[in-house]
Amino acid sequence: MNKYIMPLLLITGLSSMMMACRVGKDFSRPDTALPVQYRSAVLPADSNNIGLLPAKTFFTDPVLQTLIDSALIKNFDIQVAIRNVAIAAQTVKTARLGALPDLNLQVQANRNWPSKNSLNGSLSEQFMGTKYMDDYNANLGLSWEVIAWGKINRLKEAALATYLQSAEASKAVQTKIVSEVAQGYYNLLMLDTQQEIAAKNLALTDSTLQIMQLQFTSGQITTLAIEQTQAQRQVAAALIPKIAQEITLQENALQLLTGALPGAIIRQSRLESIRFNLPLSAGVPAALLTQRPDVHAAELAAKAANARTGIARANMYPALNITASAGVNSFKASNWFNIPGSLFETVGGSITQPIFQRKKLKTDWEIAKLEEEKSVIEFKQSVLTAVGEVSDALVRLDKLQAQHAITQVRVEQLQSATQHAGLLFQSGMATYLEVLNAQSNVLQSELDLATLQRDQLSAAVDLYRSLGGGWQ
Repeated sequence: MNKYIMPLLLITGLSSMMMACRVGKDFSRPDTALPVQYRSAVLPADSNNIGLLPAKTFFTDPVLQTLIDSALIKNFDIQVAIRNVAIAAQTVKTARLGALPDLNLQVQANRNWPSKNSLNGSLSEQFMGTKYMDDYNANLGLSWEVIAWGKINRLKEAALATYLQSAEASKAVQTKIVSEVAQGYYNLLMLDTQQEIAAKNLALTDSTLQIMQLQFTSGQITTLAIEQTQAQRQVAAALIPKIAQEITLQENALQLLTGALPGAIIRQSRLESIRFNLPLSAGVPAALLTQRPDVHAAELAAKAANARTGIARANMYPALNITASAGVNSFKASNWFNIPGSLFETVGGSITQPIFQRKKLKTDWEIAKLEEEKSVIEFKQSVLTAVGEVSDALVRLDKLQAQHAITQVRVEQLQSATQHAGLLFQSGMATYLEVLNAQSNVLQSELDLATLQRDQLSAAVDLYRSLGGGWQ
């Protein structure tokens, strides 16, 4: 095999020299102007934040935990995201084998009837006594493209970054689903509370109406008072089927999120009993770069785009190709596998330098550079969006707490006023309009208080999601 030593040494030397040069710049995270602390942060900045907590640690309600567990397994968006990760993993496997040659086995048989006036036709009849010529071939063919200028490494880098990006995107889907399940569950608890408030207010109005009917019978009030009270009762009564409808729709939406058919959700918790036992700390903005999946995915997308720019650039440089083939060949089937007479072997190498390809390679490179610039912009945008979402959640938490405290006082005052109005009306010291007004105000205030309690929980969930919580 000495005859192959010099060609192989030459080929190996050339390939080593060409692969030692690496086209394109190595990726580094784009600069981002991150603040030291979030705007509206009411707690001092530190490295601890709720986004690092597993969902079961942050959400302690057993029913909610069960809903989240079901969603993480059965939700269709999550299942699709997992399949995307698996697809990207297969691409990585292929890219890792990119430096290996292609090896193919080919077995073929051909019969050709040449023209009698051709050289092959005349030789066939003269030497073989037939009007046709046979060719039987079986060989192993090796084709090895030694990619120049580090193209294989760039291909691996792009495939790996794309795979990791899909994995981070899957985590981002998971954080979104966990957040949506929690938001839906807290909204369901708010509707339960509002349904109780509406039923209680309806019973209060019925009680008032009974007193008014007695007073009407005794001539103390007019028909107008009865009619207005009855109309007020219809307003309170209409709330009950409306809230019942919203409860059913919310239950159906939650079941769909968990991959189940529409149906009822058994629950024991009350809205006012839900508490987060841990401080709702947000940490420092720099943590978002690694902690929040969509931000990390955007960074990996920029890394993959950088690698593809290197690939497009490398395509413009010379490439080394090595081919080899060995097998058996014969023009007679009987001699096809006659060893060593039918053996043949070939080896070759070539260097190809693109010269004119209708500007395709340069255009591909220019497009790759623009795609890379676009991905960097999208990464920076994702960072700013993440910081903005955390800041928004923090200010909501702060201001909703103040609103809740004010509304709580208003509800207590109106509940007291309603009781006093009822007593004064029975003693003839207050009009029916004052009673109706007090009952209407307390109804709306209690509904508002339940909404604010839901909004506070919703803001805490938003903060958890915006910090990247939910995928751990």
